Amino acid sequence: MAYLVFFLGVCFVLGGLAVASNPSPYYGVVGLVLASVVGCGAGLVLFCSNFCMLRMFCFCLAQGFVDFLWLL
Repeated sequence: MAYLVFFLGVCFVLGGLAVASNPSPYYGVVGLVLASVVGCGAGLVLFCSNFCMLRMFCFCLAQGFVDFLWLL
């Protein structure tokens, strides 16, 4: 369990770095989606509500979609 939480934390940090230091805006959107998936997975591992994590995931995906459309 500790290894899983550590792995999700590392992936979350890498997703945040991809958003912050993106060489292309498209990679920033991919980093945002990666960070949202890993953040929701970490919330589920740490015994948070499934519905709460689903709402957060949908909100983050919608934000990534808006950012992606803004680039076009």
